[in-house]
Amino acid sequence: MSITLASMGVFFSAYSQSDFFGKLIFIGLYSLSIICWAVLIHRVWITKKVKKVAEDFREAVEQNKQTLLSLDLGGLPQPHSKQMPHPFGEIFLSTKEKALEILNKNHYFATKQKISPAVYLSASDISLVETQALTTASYQAKLLEKNLFVLSTIVTLAPFLGLLGTVWGILVTFADLHAGAGSNSNAVILGGLSTALATTVLGLVIAIPALIAHSYLKNTARDLSFDMEDFCYQILSTIELQYKKADAS
Repeated sequence: MSITLASMGVFFSAYSQSDFFGKLIFIGLYSLSIICWAVLIHRVWITKKVKKVAEDFREAVEQNKQTLLSLDLGGLPQPHSKQMPHPFGEIFLSTKEKALEILNKNHYFATKQKISPAVYLSASDISLVETQALTTASYQAKLLEKNLFVLSTIVTLAPFLGLLGTVWGILVTFADLHAGAGSNSNAVILGGLSTALATTVLGLVIAIPALIAHSYLKNTARDLSFDMEDFCYQILSTIELQYKKADAS
């Protein structure tokens, strides 16, 4: 703990010794750090919750697949908050609504033509339902990557901002020495170098967690996208098995 406080003291000391532009660089780095950790913690928490609900939801749908189109979304596992993404639920609801819409349409035309009341889905109908399911899955995959661009931007921006502080600190040091710092030359050199090195360290300290978090969240979102695609075909195969008319032999 004392080491951490001492380390923070070094950064605040470097901040206090820097000039106006140097202070702006420090403020920019501190702001990036706050944004980074806020987005990082929020997105990791969201991702873990989404994965847990997705696993429970997929298992519940599998257990009730015999009555798939009569399942009520409210009776299946839901996230604790309405603001929480629920990709598997959205895919199920969208696919169910499209399948029921086509079945109702087929039933209406069958009734008008006074043919067999049994209603089935044709191959083209199944294709429409599949398109709806995959479109919803693609949209939900994009939502899972929401705000990840912030982390990728910080990964690039923080080291450059730290490098700017480094160059500026060295430039100010040489400028003061050239102006004739005299007996205060050691203090000038130490102050400038502390500013330069502190901004470099801050830039790396910010960028490294952002890089790790971005890689983790990106890979997790990709895995969830694959799971959503599998879930789409799981639902589609069940619907096709139950509602597609058997080919006449």
